[in-house]
Amino acid sequence: MNNLKVIGKEKIGSIEFIGIEGGFGKDKKAMLVKDIAVIHGQTVGNINLLINRNIKRFKKGIDIIDLKAGNFAIVLNKSGFSQNQINATKNIYLLSERGYSKLLKILDDDKAWEVYDQLVDNYFNMRVAIKENNPAIVKDKRLEIMEKNAATRKANLMYRIAMATESNSSKQSLLANAAKELTGEMTIPVMRKKEYSATEVGNKAGITSNKVGRIANKFGIKAEQPGQNKYGRWSNSKSQHSDKEVPQWLYFDEGLKFIKEHVQ
Repeated sequence: MNNLKVIGKEKIGSIEFIGIEGGFGKDKKAMLVKDIAVIHGQTVGNINLLINRNIKRFKKGIDIIDLKAGNFAIVLNKSGFSQNQINATKNIYLLSERGYSKLLKILDDDKAWEVYDQLVDNYFNMRVAIKENNPAIVKDKRLEIMEKNAATRKANLMYRIAMATESNSSKQSLLANAAKELTGEMTIPVMRKKEYSATEVGNKAGITSNKVGRIANKFGIKAEQPGQNKYGRWSNSKSQHSDKEVPQWLYFDEGLKFIKEHVQ
């Protein structure tokens, strides 16, 4: 494990946090849960609770490090922790970019996805190039990010057109081309299953959509990566609070059945 190094205050737009390098690999960036909690308007206790409930999904040393469990006193002091704070908490988690992206799927709120692009583009991926003061690296990295974002937008557009197309063959062709934009390979997707939003599942189960999400997160039935499992799949939908599209988990019949069976 590489030595951790506090690189000081970082500011991306209105987001301010303590920048940390190392731990997950040379020059790899990391974020403290206490900063993530502030960014997402959550308490540290709530974020830690979500992580601990889903701890099997976080790989130690790859996604997450518990600074309380190791010899990280200097890092904690430089990160603004008082001794009382250190003594009072059971876990002091540090997340890699990969660990942070997993946490986003657990949080599953509009705020989480609004800040994700800013942090990935301008902190996790960009800082090494800026530190090396190499304009060519910075330019290439920005171009790579722009190309990936353009491909994603194009795939999303084809997906929306496919969903509005009556012809099944045309729909399958559009979905295959959308997959090619994202993966480089054209795959013919399987027929769509019947899908339900969290609100629709809640109405059928007699609970709120928030409780539906809590049950799903508690038992970890949502796929870790974009895609699907037998319970449902990730889909992009328009945010209620902005014009941006945000990932939304849609439930299949198996997911609806699972939620109903675990309502208490």
